[in-house]
Amino acid sequence: MNIKAVERKTPGPLAVGSQIAFVAQFLGRRLAYTYEVREHVAGERFVMSTAEGPFPMETTYAWEDAPGGATWMTLRNRGRPAGFAKVAAPVMAAAMRRANRKDLRRLKEILERPAAR
Repeated sequence: MNIKAVERKTPGPLAVGSQIAFVAQFLGRRLAYTYEVREHVAGERFVMSTAEGPFPMETTYAWEDAPGGATWMTLRNRGRPAGFAKVAAPVMAAAMRRANRKDLRRLKEILERPAAR
């Protein structure tokens, strides 16, 4: 998915129960959905899920140290499609992988950009 907007729905630092609203573009359609944080271990693991949208989905981010002072991040999306989404699941899975790679490349560019002085 190509994330277009993100809005925190709950105040304070991210914690289990925090809600985050997303607007994304996927397969030519605008999707709006709200994730709820299910698990948060700072610097190690972040899990959020939603029951909204075309199918319930869970997204997990995990980080670990890599050689040379780098960080290895793993992203996993799991969903249970229903209706048309269930029929189109193989196509949607491939499209999600492509969209995730694009979003992650963009995030990497932003994070590795030199700080403005």
